[in-house]
Parts: sequence; C-alpha cells; structure tokens
Amino acid sequence: MTPPRLITLNDFGDLWEAYEAALYEVFERDIIRHDLRFRGVPVRARRVPEHNRKWACFWHLISEGRVEDDRMPDLRRCERLPLIRWVIENADAVAAIDVWEQERERELNWILWYQEEYLVVLAQRGGYLLLKTAFCTDRIHRVRKFRRERDSYHAGRR
Repeated sequence: MTPPRLITLNDFGDLWEAYEAALYEVFERDIIRHDLRFRGVPVRARRVPEHNRKWACFWHLISEGRVEDDRMPDLRRCERLPLIRWVIENADAVAAIDVWEQERERELNWILWYQEEYLVVLAQRGGYLLLKTAFCTDRIHRVRKFRRERDSYHAGRR
C-alpha cells in the first residue's frame, strides 16, 4: 500500500492562501466528510474554536507551538496532511506503522507512528476516537522517547 504523495507549498507557486485552501480541502475530504475509522471505531475532529471558518483540528494538524493562539504553520506538517487518513486506515496492514496505546494524564491515546518519522495521536472518547494531533518526529530525543514507549508497550503484551 503506497502512501499518498506530500503536498508542498511549491505545488501552489509558494502562494500561502492557495496552499491553505488546498490543505483544507484535503482535511474536509479525508477527515470531516470521510467515514474515517480506526479498528472499526469512528474518528472525529474537534471543530471549535473555529478560526477563519476552519476547524480547530485543522489548525492543530498544520501548525506548531505550545500556546494555541500563537501557533505557527509548520510546512512539514502541512505537507504530510494527506498521510493522516492513510496512516489511520492502514495502521494494522502496513508494517512500517507502529501502533500502541499510551496513557497520559488519565487519558488513553492510540499512537500510530509511520516509519518512526510521522506520528498520529487518537484520543479515546465515549464511542469514538478524537484526532488529537499529528506531527513529524525529527528530534532524536523525541524519537528515543517514543521508541522506549512503543517497545515497553509491546514487551508488556508478550
């Protein structure tokens, strides 16, 4: 199963407005309107607070920063937006996607890690999963942390 190609700003002549509009179309197609499921459980996205008539989840998926109102677009996140649906739908079929449960601050999350480079987080909710975030794991300390977490989870399941 081949992952979708990345969408770059260069594909849109380096015009941010056109790129943002195309990314939002992908978000709507793959996440809002698609019957997205992980292991049969519906995956939903957070809508509010909307910004410029775009869902909160969209902004979280394409930007980075600790303070929600000060987040800045991250081109690596933007480029990989089409990967989210593919990773979720192929998590159990593609060997390059590691899957484990993570308990953090009394919240149960599913972690889907593609090639140890791109991570999707789904939070368990009542009857559905919330698409929390997705990001590149390019910092070595973060990669080590997620490797330990994954390996510990799978060692405990043997």
